[in-house]
Amino acid sequence: MCLATTRWDSDTGNTDGFYGLRREQLQDLVEYWLTSFDWRAAEARINAYCHYRLDVDGVPVHVMHRPGVGPDPVSLILSHSWPWTFWHWSKVVDRLADPGAHGGDPADAFDVIVPSLPGFGFSTPLAQPDMNFWKIADVWHIL
Repeated sequence: MCLATTRWDSDTGNTDGFYGLRREQLQDLVEYWLTSFDWRAAEARINAYCHYRLDVDGVPVHVMHRPGVGPDPVSLILSHSWPWTFWHWSKVVDRLADPGAHGGDPADAFDVIVPSLPGFGFSTPLAQPDMNFWKIADVWHIL
C-alpha cells in the first residue's frame, strides 16, 4: 500500500497526544518519507549484511550476521529491545567484527549475530503469544 493514499483518522480528542502519536506529527513523518527519505540507500545499507530466517525450536527468528575478521572470532549476540530493531546495532557491528579495519587488534574480532526479537521486525509472527525474556534467552542460547 502506498503511503500517499493513506486515509487519515480525525484524531478526535488527541490534541495532547494522550492516546498516542498525534495525527499532525504522523502526517509530517509520512511527508518526509514520501519526499525526502532515500529508501533505496537505506535498503542498500541493510542488504550489505547477510540475513537469515531461522527456525529455533519452533520459534521463527530473523538474524543479521557479520562474520568476524580475525584469527579466532568469538560469537557475540547483540539483542535489541522493544521498540527498537536489530538495525540499531548497525553502528557497532563492523567495528566488533573487524576491529583491525578500525584501528583495533584483529585478535579481538567477534562473529556478530544480531537477531530480531521473536515476533518483531523481520522475524515472522509467533504461533504462540507466550514469548518472554526467559524464553528469548533460551532461543538465543540455542542460536
